[in-house]
Amino acid sequence: MASSCTQLCLQGRNLLRSKAVARTWQYNTQVRHCITRGSSKILNDCTINNGNHTTTQTRQRWKQQMFCYSDLATKHLATEALENKNVEETSTADVVAYKSPLLPIRDAVSVPNMPLDLDAAAEVSALELISEEEAVSITVPSDIPPASISLKDYVDKSETLSKLVQLGVDLWKLEQRPNVGSMLLKLDFNTDVAPRLLFLKDIGVDESRFGHIITQNPFVLTENLENLHSRVNFLKSQKFSSEIVASMVSRAPYILNFTVKRLDNRMGFYQQTLKLSASNTRHILARLPRLLCGSLEPVKENLKVCEMELGFKENEIQHIFITVPKVLTANKRKLTQIFDFVHNTMKVPHDLIAKFPQVLNCRFMRIRERHQFLEYLGKAQYNPDLPNYISLERLVIMPNDIFCTELALAKSADFSLFQKTL
Repeated sequence: MASSCTQLCLQGRNLLRSKAVARTWQYNTQVRHCITRGSSKILNDCTINNGNHTTTQTRQRWKQQMFCYSDLATKHLATEALENKNVEETSTADVVAYKSPLLPIRDAVSVPNMPLDLDAAAEVSALELISEEEAVSITVPSDIPPASISLKDYVDKSETLSKLVQLGVDLWKLEQRPNVGSMLLKLDFNTDVAPRLLFLKDIGVDESRFGHIITQNPFVLTENLENLHSRVNFLKSQKFSSEIVASMVSRAPYILNFTVKRLDNRMGFYQQTLKLSASNTRHILARLPRLLCGSLEPVKENLKVCEMELGFKENEIQHIFITVPKVLTANKRKLTQIFDFVHNTMKVPHDLIAKFPQVLNCRFMRIRERHQFLEYLGKAQYNPDLPNYISLERLVIMPNDIFCTELALAKSADFSLFQKTL
């Protein structure tokens, strides 16, 4: 009987305890929700002003609101303690174990022992003003895409790329070259690009050529300005005029990447190999400036072809290259094909080919069509000592309508019909 009464007392005590705990936990959750909602309302109601006065008022209102909610929590706990006084008096040692979990909650909510540092929380608030030093030290994550297969994804984010596009640079060509895209993204327009553009303008390059130059040679943007000036000054010291230097840079931008020693060696190579005078060397390089920065292998090969395979003499080779410098870099197969047709089919001797070397720089189909049309009319006569002589220069230079009326003495429609039969 005694044990049954004891069990009933313990069950009643546990029931009262569970109800008290549940009621305390529910109210504690409501208090926390009120604190959070109240703090959010305070922040939303605050206005951002220039100065520390508004920030101080915000902190004071925050503290007052927190104290208010803390007092409510304290009063609630006191009321709960009075209601549960009878339960606590009749409980044994396990009742003391029940009271201990509530102590940290009461201490956490009470004002004197509240661990929340309001000043520390306000320091990270967006409403507080910071010094210029702190503002500079803030690191903002870049909005540039970390990786892409095309530079177009960076144009809107990079000032350098957007201004290069305005200059006429073809980014789609540059992105196909290895490491060029990453190099351009690392450049700053004001410190890297603008000084090089001013340099090009100072040496006489037209602004409309800036896009072409950078498209052909983007590495000029990374060259040292002193080196660029020294290379231009070297060309001028070799008696190239300022206008010619600007033209050479516009048509062969890689000249600016060659050292003075290398440019000097290139000029010496052409002068000694072709046995030219200084003025003729300048003439060739001014007409075809890429000879200074291109590969020397096709030049050496064409020199051997003209001398050993085509059979031209030394003075004839000099005249050919001075008149038409492009022959130095022409395709070997095209060069031998044109010579074979002109010399063996049209029966034109070496001296006439050397006298009119423009024929070696013409399209093979153009020469063959016009020769066969003249042959069909019975007017293919290229010997200057005979009547009705037709010059090789006029044969390859004249447009179709003038060729028909002045050389073939025929109608353009007839020549067009003849071309369709080939």
